[in-house]
Amino acid sequence: MELKHDLSGILPSSEEMDRQLEEQKMRREVAFQRLKDRSDSIRVVDFHVHTFPEKIAKAALKQLSEDSCTTPFTDGTVDQLTASMQEAGIDLSIVLPVITNPAKVAHINLAAARQNETVDQTGILSFAGIHPAAENYRILLRAAREMGFQGIKLHPDYYRIRFDDIRTKRIIALASELDMIVVTHAGTDIGLYPPVYCPVDSIVNVLDDVRPTKLVAAHMGGWNNWDEVLTKLAGRKVWVDTAFSIGDIHWKSPEQKKYNFHQLSDEEFVQLVHALGVERVLFATDSPWAEQKDYVNRVSAMPFTEEEKRFIFADNAKRLLGLIPEEG
Repeated sequence: MELKHDLSGILPSSEEMDRQLEEQKMRREVAFQRLKDRSDSIRVVDFHVHTFPEKIAKAALKQLSEDSCTTPFTDGTVDQLTASMQEAGIDLSIVLPVITNPAKVAHINLAAARQNETVDQTGILSFAGIHPAAENYRILLRAAREMGFQGIKLHPDYYRIRFDDIRTKRIIALASELDMIVVTHAGTDIGLYPPVYCPVDSIVNVLDDVRPTKLVAAHMGGWNNWDEVLTKLAGRKVWVDTAFSIGDIHWKSPEQKKYNFHQLSDEEFVQLVHALGVERVLFATDSPWAEQKDYVNRVSAMPFTEEEKRFIFADNAKRLLGLIPEEG
């Protein structure tokens, strides 16, 4: 069968593609090193934010807003995240992609990798996404590490696969082998119906069975499951982030308030931080679903010492990311 069109000169050769990929990798490495070089100036890290490509941001936020009955604080674009960071005094935000289709892992990660080529200028660093149903998860994870990603995001509720399912465990085990951070949604998801796919017991199971090296359980270890977090995760080698766990839930209207969902009071939050260990807590907001400036102000006003605030706002995150050395 003969080709009707000569594609030479239109599609790049394999050598040209390899050259472009190598140049992109070098730009990411240089940008991350520059970020590392100025790590002393990074005072606030938001370890949990979400952005969407401009062409789908409006539709995506509309659907998520309807599902959760809450109103976002930005339009979900990088531009509005940047403006929010400037207003809040946030120096670095970590974008966590949520992948709902295993066939889209490579495509989404390539786009995220391009974003990381300018992290030293934007202060926006993306993690990679993954899906437990992806049969080629080993190739995808190794490729993500090769592209310079510091970590991956998991969201068991969107997969409808439990966090302690063998498919998730094997991803966490390989990520630990590759020295990658694993951030997982934990507890109830405000926009999805039960069952909960990452209950606290499943985190305990993974900690006992897989022994991950850098596991972060979002939403203070388990959104609206905090009594169990207090009794089952205290003293364990797991980090938590503060995303969408304090302040008021921004319901679209009073009558749309769902179930008995609530946030931690300031007193409960401080108690949980001290129980888990201040060195295990990462400041995070879940922007656009929480306001970054409000979160910075709330945590700043809580009765933590200046050293504790330094750990929560930046130092714990910088150590996990390799921007500053581990203590000891």
